[in-house]
Amino acid sequence: MTDQNQIQLIAHLVAKPGKEQALVDAVLAIVPKVRDEPGCISYEPHVSREHPGTVVMFEVWKDRAALDAHAKAANLEALASRFEELLSEPLRLEPLRRLD
Repeated sequence: MTDQNQIQLIAHLVAKPGKEQALVDAVLAIVPKVRDEPGCISYEPHVSREHPGTVVMFEVWKDRAALDAHAKAANLEALASRFEELLSEPLRLEPLRRLD
């Protein structure tokens, strides 16, 4: 059974035309550092098969506090500082609730 305090979410990052690889590179650059953040259980980057310019992150955090700390961490801030350059639309976060 899953810890009810865990936070699962999907983050959708849609690249501007011509910025697809730059977005992938920017995401991959922070992945190892984010995985080392306290409370990170899973931080898995994917590219949509249907929309190749969309990076989809599946994330699992120990609890809300760990996710909130991640949102303020230098790793994510470094990526977020490039959102205007890289993204064609705002970052979309989709919180999930596991069914078990």
